[in-house]
Amino acid sequence: MYFKSAGPHNTLKTVELAIKTANERNINHIVVASCSGSTAKLLKDCGKNVVVVTHVSGFSEPGKMEISQETIEELKAMGFKVYTGTHVLSGAERGISRKFGGVYPVEIMAHTLRMLGQGVKVAVEISVMALDAGLIPYGEDIIAIGGTSEGADTAVIIRPSHAASIFETKIKEIICKPYEF
Repeated sequence: MYFKSAGPHNTLKTVELAIKTANERNINHIVVASCSGSTAKLLKDCGKNVVVVTHVSGFSEPGKMEISQETIEELKAMGFKVYTGTHVLSGAERGISRKFGGVYPVEIMAHTLRMLGQGVKVAVEISVMALDAGLIPYGEDIIAIGGTSEGADTAVIIRPSHAASIFETKIKEIICKPYEF
């Protein structure tokens, strides 16, 4: 499925397609990026192991979390696992490039993935983060849901590898993404 444009107006359809594909393909794990918890809540009662990956603390403002602790607790009460950690495709490397200038390998990888859309980059990133945190099994295909700015507009079937072997990550199928981004 190709959406005409990127953005949160695609969120509901993206989640519907992700759940439908997970059921059809017998995929038991869904990893979703969520800054506020809104996208993640749409997966309630999907019957899958749902891992919610949030923005790192300090992403938009030093020392601040975008997602509230109340929302985190609400997601956990739904049976979801919630993970907040350093973004695997930026993290410390972004700090180095901001301080000293230049471009570094992980940033090049992130920009290359963005050639397919921001959501594809996010899907790769959050699936690797969830695997590194031990929240999804190694060696299995999962579905990862990401987006452009707010909401979700991309879902992929992916077999993530750990950050230490990130080039072993395989994007198996793009379920949906924006055509224009």
